[in-house]
Amino acid sequence: MGRRRGIMSDQLKEELAKELGFYDVVQNEGWGGIKARDAGNMVKRAIEIAEMQLANSARE
Repeated sequence: MGRRRGIMSDQLKEELAKELGFYDVVQNEGWGGIKARDAGNMVKRAIEIAEMQLANSARE
């Protein structure tokens, strides 16, 4: 079974990793080196950002 293609851009993932404080791990070990909890927090934060953008566009 192949890996699914990611939906998040590399730039967004890097920004989120910096915001959440584990970008140094990504730089040293790659994305495979992050903890499952960090990956989950990254997805959670991306969803929060998307929801805020949707809410703001609905108001316009």
